[in-house]
Amino acid sequence: MIYKVYYQESANEVPVREKTKTLYVNAESERFVRLKLKDKNYNIEFVQAVENSYLQYEEKSENYKVLEL
Repeated sequence: MIYKVYYQESANEVPVREKTKTLYVNAESERFVRLKLKDKNYNIEFVQAVENSYLQYEEKSENYKVLEL
């Protein structure tokens, strides 16, 4: 399943909406995504499963690149 991860690059800073970034991860569960990104020191705000028409919409974005963890 594809998950969209909303995150800040530094876990030491206060989250600011304008600095929120996203990445897409192919993983078996949200828990697995969080465990694999733990070493990156990201401040993960939200992890959302992306499927069906929402996935089709996201695939059209120029920023759509899926990480394999």
